Amino acid sequence: MSSDTVSPLIAAHVNYLLNHFPLPVKIEHMWSGSMNYPGIIDRFTLVIPYCLEFVKWDIIYNAESPFSAPDIVFGPEDENFHPFTSKVHEGEGDYKSSQNGLHDWNSKDPSRLTSLVQELRDRYVSYQRKRVEGVDDERLKFELSTMVSREGIEMHLSSGVEKPEEVKFAVPLVDININKMIPGCPWTHPQKIFLQVLYPVVRKYASTPAAPRLKLVSTSELKALLSIEDIKLPTWIDGMCMAEYLPHLEEGLDKQVMEAVSLIDVRRGFIEALESFFGRPLEADPVFCRTATIITASGVFTFLVHFFISTQFPKKQPSLMLQSSQHFNSQGAPIKSHVITDYPWSPRWEPSLMAERIFEFLADEALSFKRYCTESQLQ
Repeated sequence: MSSDTVSPLIAAHVNYLLNHFPLPVKIEHMWSGSMNYPGIIDRFTLVIPYCLEFVKWDIIYNAESPFSAPDIVFGPEDENFHPFTSKVHEGEGDYKSSQNGLHDWNSKDPSRLTSLVQELRDRYVSYQRKRVEGVDDERLKFELSTMVSREGIEMHLSSGVEKPEEVKFAVPLVDININKMIPGCPWTHPQKIFLQVLYPVVRKYASTPAAPRLKLVSTSELKALLSIEDIKLPTWIDGMCMAEYLPHLEEGLDKQVMEAVSLIDVRRGFIEALESFFGRPLEADPVFCRTATIITASGVFTFLVHFFISTQFPKKQPSLMLQSSQHFNSQGAPIKSHVITDYPWSPRWEPSLMAERIFEFLADEALSFKRYCTESQLQ
């Protein structure tokens, strides 16, 4: 963020928000709304994770009155979301609550915007839950009653002219702190796995309701440890409800997370085995052991070998890419090979044998790669 275009007070609020908000929020767009100070940025669009998607809210400060609290503009689909307005009684109108994040606003406190956004998001969770609770669908009402005791569930009612009404649930799974299971973990936010559940709104009784659409979703950084796409969901049995389905799913997920953590050491053992044949790797991923780079030579031809190790290792063999230290293309970039997976491999071999067979394979492959590098330079 450029300090010469954003007021210091606003910049302090935004920087604190980006660094301290418990979820990975981001700013999508920043602009100036001031007629007298058109070069001073005083508003931006904030992208906030919600129910496995995002909501976008415009945060509107006033560069001409920097000590004033910002206005918040919600999306057009949330025109009925009035977080600081409550009903007194049916038919008696509304009143504005004074006990909220805008009360006694202190622009000199950089944490105030973060507290305000967190409060608004909490109220948005409650707002969407009330919308879902008001849907005239007996099956949805029953599912809600069975899951009411689970913490952290988020839900969203979507509807439109061109698409049918449906309710989405985001159910947090695996009640363990995955971050603490990884020594040297670099993640700044807690890693979580969710079950996304989509129910179509059905306003009539069905003796055997259709199964909901189910999908596992994880925080993006978790892919360094575990591939959610490779996990097979348990079968949904006719007549089942979420309260019956979730325990089976969570039991299997717990085991797979533990196995994924244990496989880090298996990958580490393979990387360490490379040293006996190639020498100490130039680089290696020390936390998840997903990548390594070694340097080797065939005669006077020196080249690098990049190892890309799957979370499914050793069932799935590493992908290799060769990079010349002596040949460059017309743009001055080192010439690289295509990704190589066609080499001798067995997941049952000991790490030392895996490394040895790769070493033998590269002794022959080096000749082909050198020829490829020479031909590429001549083109």
